[in-house]
Amino acid sequence: MPVEAPETAVLKAGARVTRYQETFSVIEKCPKPVIAAIHGGCIGGGVDLITACDIRYCAQDAFFQVKEVDVGLAADVGTLQRLPKVIGNQSLVNELAFTARKMMADEALGCGLVSRVLPDKEVMLDAALALAAEISSKSPVAVQGTKVNLLYSRDHSVAESLNYVASWNMSMLQTQDIAKSVQAVTENKELKSVTFSKL
Repeated sequence: MPVEAPETAVLKAGARVTRYQETFSVIEKCPKPVIAAIHGGCIGGGVDLITACDIRYCAQDAFFQVKEVDVGLAADVGTLQRLPKVIGNQSLVNELAFTARKMMADEALGCGLVSRVLPDKEVMLDAALALAAEISSKSPVAVQGTKVNLLYSRDHSVAESLNYVASWNMSMLQTQDIAKSVQAVTENKELKSVTFSKL
């Protein structure tokens, strides 16, 4: 049986890592907001996954761990790239990535990794589903535009982002969603009763 050349093995490993990276990047690129609902341990790939999500809720029993250093690797499918932008504290990210220590739910809330900590799994899931229902009652065009512009702004200057959102909203003015939303508000209707454009 022929032995594979080391260079070939390295190239295959690199291609595999790239495929893994894309499995998390597609979550970030999803046109709809993605809500992560976390309970128990969120370790290694779990952190890669939730940092690609738009909103994160967790139960009180949740903990978070960038574990790869304990198995001789650098986290390579998104944590090291996204976590600093999510929590905005490079020192804390470095500490977590270099030590693999557990970050408990209250610390995750304090640093901005999650936006809510709920008492237990059931309450947390109910809250996440209620949030999803609330978001789904809004104009899909407005929600998608908001997500696209939030991601763009994260990676660009304020001036570039202002230009981008101006161009985006010029095209959105072609839909009827703005008029429908304004009419619903002035008539004191719930947005849930409004039929918005579909994407």
